[in-house]
Amino acid sequence: MSGELPEYTRAHLALRNGQDKPEIWVALDGIIYDVTRSRLWRDGKHYEHWAGQDLTDELKDAPHNANVFDKFKAIGRLKKT
Repeated sequence: MSGELPEYTRAHLALRNGQDKPEIWVALDGIIYDVTRSRLWRDGKHYEHWAGQDLTDELKDAPHNANVFDKFKAIGRLKKT
């Protein structure tokens, strides 16, 4: 799956924070998801989490697991630095 996805840098991801561009993206385990249509990510904020970031390390504190991202479209891979 992820081999077919385009790569984006952290800078590209950061601009999709719900403020700078109309898209709202988040990354998890190297995959970037478009959460623009989610009412829970309105304005780029979801509780204490902000869009435009890699949320991998923050997932352990969430009340849900990574399966919640199954309902969002994977649109890219986070370029390794």
